Amino acid sequence: MLKEAKTWAAQGITAALAYRNRVLHVIRTEGPGQAQFWVIALVIGIAAGTAALFFRKGIERLQAFLYGTDDVAHLHSFAETLPWFLILVLPAVGGLIVGIVLNWTTNDGRVRSVADVIEGAALWEGRVEKRAGIGSAIASFITLATGGSSGREGPVVHMAAVMSTWVSARINASAIHSRDLLGCAVAAAVSASFNAPIAGALFALEVVLRHFAVHAFAPIAIASVAGTVINRLEYGGVSEFVLPDKGGLAFYVELPAYLMLGVVSGVVAVALMKAIFFADDLGNYLQRKTRVPRVLRPAVAGLMLGAIAIVFPHIIGVGYETTAQAITGQLVLHEAVVFAMLKVIAVAITMGGRMGGGVFSPSLMVGALTGLAFGLIATAIFPDVSGSETLYALAGMGAVAAAVLGAPISTTMIVFELTGDWQTGLAVMVAVSISTAIASRLVDMSFFLTQLERRGIHLAAGPQAWLLATLPVAKVMRRKEDARAASEAACWELIEEGVYVDGNATLEVAMPMFEARNVAFIPVVTLGGEGDSPELWGSLHHVDALKAVNRKLTDTAREEHS
Repeated sequence: MLKEAKTWAAQGITAALAYRNRVLHVIRTEGPGQAQFWVIALVIGIAAGTAALFFRKGIERLQAFLYGTDDVAHLHSFAETLPWFLILVLPAVGGLIVGIVLNWTTNDGRVRSVADVIEGAALWEGRVEKRAGIGSAIASFITLATGGSSGREGPVVHMAAVMSTWVSARINASAIHSRDLLGCAVAAAVSASFNAPIAGALFALEVVLRHFAVHAFAPIAIASVAGTVINRLEYGGVSEFVLPDKGGLAFYVELPAYLMLGVVSGVVAVALMKAIFFADDLGNYLQRKTRVPRVLRPAVAGLMLGAIAIVFPHIIGVGYETTAQAITGQLVLHEAVVFAMLKVIAVAITMGGRMGGGVFSPSLMVGALTGLAFGLIATAIFPDVSGSETLYALAGMGAVAAAVLGAPISTTMIVFELTGDWQTGLAVMVAVSISTAIASRLVDMSFFLTQLERRGIHLAAGPQAWLLATLPVAKVMRRKEDARAASEAACWELIEEGVYVDGNATLEVAMPMFEARNVAFIPVVTLGGEGDSPELWGSLHHVDALKAVNRKLTDTAREEHS
């Protein structure tokens, strides 16, 4: 009897292993089914959430070691007691290490972040660069631990995207599945980083995928919940910020003030974004003029940050201590104004110096300081009809962050989840809607989309602007051996007139040529060296290009509305 039981057990294990192998083979060759994909979403949610948690804990441990404190939540208060030369040197040394890491792992010395994840979702079938992504995560880790003035959400989002890219390649996921998996990883990372499951899911849909398709919601929600569980296993259900109990909003009378705060917050958000772009352009200009190696650029930026931090240590790191002081009303007016201005400068130096990190946490700090300053003035002018100045700080925090991210829905939710205060929703929503509307007119919709626009990637205008860049000429053209292709004589005639397109180009290059030249086809060539004649590949026909664009638009619309 025992022998038969062992035989049955062995047969069962063998059958289970064989079934597992068949499932893995089907997934790798044909892609996962819906149920399988939800399981994969859960697994990558756990993995991305764990990675985000370790990233956060690692920064805290290294920061505590370098600055010699056990309480990194009050780092800037402790830093005031440290020797000045330590405050000066730490960010500079961190910047030097960052420069070495980025010089080794990237071809341009640029840290990858949320903008690159958005680009990967739109243009590269949900994939991002893996080597550069790993290097960027290490660089941002060092930046934040040594005193760089940025946030951790950008690095964890891209780190999660690297994980989803690896999984998508392993399971042979389709473009739609890859994008959904990317959304799952991002949602889990944001949720685990901020203990914000609703905002994590909405951030992935609103900012990264940029649609709210039903087919994406379930797996992203599963992954987001998984990321939150990872966070709460370590930190419990505690909110990041604890608000004082100082009374509520005097709703109808006070709402116009929150409209005005929205306007101010929108302007401040634009100033923050423009400062970062100006610093990046200035850094590029000075680097060209002085011929300083790019490996030293983050070190120079770190030295500048250290010099500021000697007098104002509030700029060090993520800045949650100052943000908490702002939304609990522990700062006076001139402190709020000065700290907000210095944080903008510090973030611009960090990002312009190519040190790494994200902009979400800094925008929360700047927004909270802006809202507090506004609230102190408003409540002083109209004390009888005003609520608490800390409610203005909360609304300002959401308003500036939403305008920077271009994400009013997810930012509103994340402010609620960070604070645990659901009673002031109307004030936050009013300020957020106004600030986002203003900022989106003064930049290309958001900080991330403006970053891409500056690189010549036109995602802000919608699919009709960027889909052309996803269609290679080589895949649409008719090769010269094709009987339907234009004759070689006709092609060479156009080539001699200067009408041709490189076979490695996309329809983004070719389509304007059809309009400008008013031709039915364009020769496709490979350009040789100087003095060499081009090699004819075939011809790109206008009707074929239009059909390809129409199919792509149809597929995009189907994905976004399924």
